[in-house]
Amino acid sequence: MIAHEIAQAWQWFEAHPWLLGLAIAVAAVVASLLADIFLSRILKTATRWTKSNLDDEILAYLHGPIRTSVLLVASLVALDVLLAEHPWKGRLVNFAYTLLVVMWTIYLVRTSHTIFRTLKQRHRKDAAPRQLLPLLDNLIILLLLVHGGYWLLKIWHINVTPLLASAGIATAALALASKDTLANLFGGVSVLVDHPYRLGDYIVLSSGERGEVVDIGIRSTRILTRDDVLITVPNSIMSTTTITNESGRVPRFRVRVSVGVGYDADPDQVEEVLLSVCADLSEILPSPKARVRFREFGDSSLNYQLLAWIHDPGDRGRITHELNTRILKAFREAGIEIPFPQRVISYHPRDGKLEGRVALQKEPDQA
Repeated sequence: MIAHEIAQAWQWFEAHPWLLGLAIAVAAVVASLLADIFLSRILKTATRWTKSNLDDEILAYLHGPIRTSVLLVASLVALDVLLAEHPWKGRLVNFAYTLLVVMWTIYLVRTSHTIFRTLKQRHRKDAAPRQLLPLLDNLIILLLLVHGGYWLLKIWHINVTPLLASAGIATAALALASKDTLANLFGGVSVLVDHPYRLGDYIVLSSGERGEVVDIGIRSTRILTRDDVLITVPNSIMSTTTITNESGRVPRFRVRVSVGVGYDADPDQVEEVLLSVCADLSEILPSPKARVRFREFGDSSLNYQLLAWIHDPGDRGRITHELNTRILKAFREAGIEIPFPQRVISYHPRDGKLEGRVALQKEPDQA
């Protein structure tokens, strides 16, 4: 019974197509209002539980595209009913699809830009987001625009095969012409993603350069040496060379000071004196504690090594100088000898004449 009434109503509407179009328009307006209420009340209530304002901004951008999409879809249905055989139907349909593609492309571009802007604000102190996020933002926007342009060409039945072929040839030529730039670009991305070093770290390259990282860019990395010389190294080299990060994950750096004492020195006294020179030096960290290691029996001395930790690797040279000066003074006060190599020359006569060769003997214990 209900199906029969629906069939009669549909036949009546087919006899009055303009009334059917009006009914579709009214239904579209009602559907757009219901979609807007769903977004404003239900989804917006759900976003209140989050701490970020990002979802609120994305939801605010969504109102216009949703309402317009509902109305355009209803317009497509109305065109199919009212202008089934009209010659302008195809163009009107293409125009509606064009509006949908342009509108949603603009929405996705705004959403992408908002997301990356929020991420950049959250990580503004980190070099990787500061350099990498704008690059990714521009890349995604470019892909969205290309995707939208592709569908616009398809909607208006424009053959895209020659355009794709030309774009491929142009891309290959551009890649060959700028291979060094692309190598630096991908090297910069790998450096920013892998984090072998950060701003403020002291690094040593396999080629011998050592200094503080003052800038990490997409194309190159800048290192400031202890001589205040700024070195710019392409990221294609930074991504393939061996890098020693003296700052490391833990904010401390170990200083090694080697010293030799005479064979008649007391090991306990030597250790005590070496540790005493670190006691009142403020740059020496209290943890880990400074320590002394007896390394080896040398040709002319007993070789010790003082190990101490400092916070800033850039102070290594100054701290080493200070420790060496204090060790020399402390050893002199304690009467501990710092020996140096000595040689004794002996001549062996043969047949009443001196032999032409000279024999060298080491006497490590002689001062």
